[in-house]
Amino acid sequence: MLRILNVTSRLAAPGVRAFSSDAAGQKRLVITEVDDKTGYATVTLNRPPVNSLNLELLTAISETLDDLQNNKSRGMILTSSSNTVFSAGLDIMEMYKPNQDRLREFWSTLQDVWFKLYGSPFVTVAAINGHAPAGGCLLSLCCEYRIMCPNYTIGLNETQLGIVAPTWFQASLRNTISRRESELALTLGKMYTTDEALKVGMIDEIADSKENAIERATNFLNLFRKISPMARGMTKQALRSKDIVELEDNRTQDIDLFVYAVNQPIVQKGLEAYLENLKKKAAQK
Repeated sequence: MLRILNVTSRLAAPGVRAFSSDAAGQKRLVITEVDDKTGYATVTLNRPPVNSLNLELLTAISETLDDLQNNKSRGMILTSSSNTVFSAGLDIMEMYKPNQDRLREFWSTLQDVWFKLYGSPFVTVAAINGHAPAGGCLLSLCCEYRIMCPNYTIGLNETQLGIVAPTWFQASLRNTISRRESELALTLGKMYTTDEALKVGMIDEIADSKENAIERATNFLNLFRKISPMARGMTKQALRSKDIVELEDNRTQDIDLFVYAVNQPIVQKGLEAYLENLKKKAAQK
């Protein structure tokens, strides 16, 4: 499938260049603003209402990461345009009664995003300004530093939905918190409050607002201004290489396993029940 990167100038503050990226040339699914003074990019997920990760959004994220790397970005801050949700995780509709070709491309694109974000040569910070379950949590774990606003939750809660978190999801968590805490978190499908996440090391700081989170993220990026980008990037990739190589060596098998699991009747029934529950909740509002 031909993927088109749509980059268009938008109004921005002085010294800031703004771009928007999408897979179809229609929706601004990812908005990138680059500060000309610092060279830092603020990448905003923009798929209302909850930034569910469908194929189009994942493609836009993947292409944005390519663009930042090609332009030798000095650092990236990942955040959300929503006031309450960082990302609600994978879009259930990609997995419910799926088109098989699209399903494989969906998972392959998620792998691409993980490779590029987890192994990025530039510094990455997540400014988590809303809830971050499952895939939303994964995006933040791929970053090197996490700053979260209060009164939200974060975690890999797949087991609560009857799903097993893939090994590379698990590796991302183990890279962030202790192995023992990871085991408890993954088997329980635990969602941590902001304060709990700070206590176990899943996040690094708490900010009182999105603006404060971005300010703190900028301060973190500034720590590396006198560090060789090449030395820093190679050190990071060496530390993470085992996880990356493991998925690289088993990429096709991982896709096959995902497609097989999603197509199981018990999984489809579980997804249907989850969607029905969402409809009931929406009707009660």
